[in-house]
Amino acid sequence: MYDSINDSTLEAWVGTLSRGESLGREDYLRLLSLSDHDQLAWLMGQARAVADREFGRGVYIRGLIEISNHCKNGCYYCGIRNANACVERYRLSSEEIMACCRQGYELGFRTFVLQGGEDPFQDDDWLCEVIARIKEEYSDCALTLSVGERSEQAYERFRRAGADRYLLRHETANAVHYSMLHPESMSFENRMLCLRTLKALGFQTGAGMMVGSPGQTLECLVDDLLFLEALQPQMIGMGPFIPAPHTPFAKEPAGSVPLTLLLLSVLRLRFPRVLLPATTALSTLDPQGQEKGLLAGANVIMPNLSPLTVRRKYALYADKKYLGNEAAEQIGRLDEKLKKIGFHISYERGDFKP
Repeated sequence: MYDSINDSTLEAWVGTLSRGESLGREDYLRLLSLSDHDQLAWLMGQARAVADREFGRGVYIRGLIEISNHCKNGCYYCGIRNANACVERYRLSSEEIMACCRQGYELGFRTFVLQGGEDPFQDDDWLCEVIARIKEEYSDCALTLSVGERSEQAYERFRRAGADRYLLRHETANAVHYSMLHPESMSFENRMLCLRTLKALGFQTGAGMMVGSPGQTLECLVDDLLFLEALQPQMIGMGPFIPAPHTPFAKEPAGSVPLTLLLLSVLRLRFPRVLLPATTALSTLDPQGQEKGLLAGANVIMPNLSPLTVRRKYALYADKKYLGNEAAEQIGRLDEKLKKIGFHISYERGDFKP
């Protein structure tokens, strides 16, 4: 346990982060232990002020299309892991994906996110064809991929085909912790290599982690912060761990919403222009999670554009939200909710601005 933090120390830390400087391991550990309600509220207000300065009160929207829940991997936390026989599997055809894009474009989306498990049937050739079709028909839109670990050659082909961004959560920057979350067939070193490769190829690259995953300590989260400082991603996707049924972690407790919000604020202060979502996982654990995430410094929301017939099947964790404010077709309802707390939807592409 750490002693309480006085206000002058907290102000000094915020100043350090706002100058683009690291706090270092020991002070990050102390900051992540912050529990005083007034100090947390002040910190989040400082983070929101940075987000307001960089982005105003507009919230970027991304149309999420979950293209397949088939996956060759057996990540212990994931509801669509290969060993889960209770999952009703599906994969979208290229025509179904294009239909999602058409609906999204009419609703005002100018970024599409193709997310799926590492499905061998949706191979590099197939993905390149889909990417090219989307970019040909919607040349004014950004296209983000989130389809896992691939070869450098595959990433290069995706980039040439027109993909702009790539999301690949590192999950944890601690190698020992990584081995607690994944089977031996998966490599911490390869995950790190993939992220470095994506950056080198010119993708707007997204990393990120779960908060409160089994075996995680505050030391692990500091490892994440230090890793992100080294990687300098353009996007950081982070949400609380939520246990998924029929997985090795099904009975583990969920992660902490307050700690997730604290980390969002720290990330906004340290990376002022990073694209930072208020994730569906936050809304799943807390009915006001999305709003709280925005007020803590987030500036992106990813409504679901997937066909209604498959949304419940992409169950990465228990009780995942996919209707209501999480649904793309309810974009008007989402805008009304945002306006109640002083935000509005931004219909721009929302690229990272160095």
